[in-house]
Amino acid sequence: MAKIIAVSNQKGGVGKTTTVLNLGSSLAVLEYKTLVIDADPQANATTGLGLDARTITKSIYECIIEDIQPQDAIAHTEIPLFDIIPAHIDLVGAEIELIDLEDREFKMKKVISKIKDQYDFILIDCSPSLGLITVNALTAADSVIIPVQSEFYALEGLGKLLNTIKIIQNRLNRDLTIEGILVTMYDKRELLRRNVLEELKTHFKDIVFSTIINRNTKLGEAPSFGKPVILHDANSTGAINYLNLAREILKKNNMLRDAEEEK
Repeated sequence: MAKIIAVSNQKGGVGKTTTVLNLGSSLAVLEYKTLVIDADPQANATTGLGLDARTITKSIYECIIEDIQPQDAIAHTEIPLFDIIPAHIDLVGAEIELIDLEDREFKMKKVISKIKDQYDFILIDCSPSLGLITVNALTAADSVIIPVQSEFYALEGLGKLLNTIKIIQNRLNRDLTIEGILVTMYDKRELLRRNVLEELKTHFKDIVFSTIINRNTKLGEAPSFGKPVILHDANSTGAINYLNLAREILKKNNMLRDAEEEK
C-alpha cells in the first residue's frame, strides 16, 4: 500500500513541483513504484514530464468531479515505475464545483483509495494556495513535505502553513504528519541563506531534512526538456541531492532495501 505524501507550501517559487518530479523519479530509479498526482491548475508537473496539458482529456479534474476511474487517467513516463495523473486548467473550476458537494474534502482520498495498492509512493503536487483542492490533498495524505526556500520570509510563511496543517489534523485527517521541511535553492556562499538554515534547524530540529537541495542550473533546465533532472543530467548536483532525499525518506520510513542500506 502506498505512502501518500503531499508536497505543499502556500508560497510560490519554493520548489514544490521540482521536488515532486525529482523525488518521484529518484524513488522510481531506486525501484519503488511511484505515482505523481498533479493537483495544481498550472499543470507544471504535467508539462515537466513532457505532456501537453492542452490536449489532456482525462486528468485529476475528471477523477474528482466526473468520477472517472483513476486508472484511466494515469500516464506513463520515460522512467519505468514512474507514472502521473496529469492536470489541466479545468482544475481551477473544481474549487467552485466542490463547494456544494457532499464530503467535498474527501474526493481526492476516494480517488486515491482505488489505486494506492498499485504503488509504493504517491506524491501530490499542491498548488500555492490553501483552497479546496489543497485541502483535499492534505486530507488524503499520510504526510506532507514542506519545501522552504532559504530566504528572509521563509519562517513567516511556514508558520501559516503549519497552522493550516494543524486545522486539517484536528478536523479532517488526524493521522496527517509532517514528513519534513526541505530547504531548497540553497547557496552556502550567501550568509543570509546560511542564517535561515540555522534558524530553521533551531526552531524545528529533527523535522528539517538532513538533505539540502542546492541551487543548481540543471534543475532549472530539466522541465524545459520535459524530463526530471536525473534524465537530463544524472551527474548534476540536483540529481544527486534528490537521490539523497529519496534515500533519507526511505530510511525514515523503514523502507530501504538491503542493497540500498549498503550504499
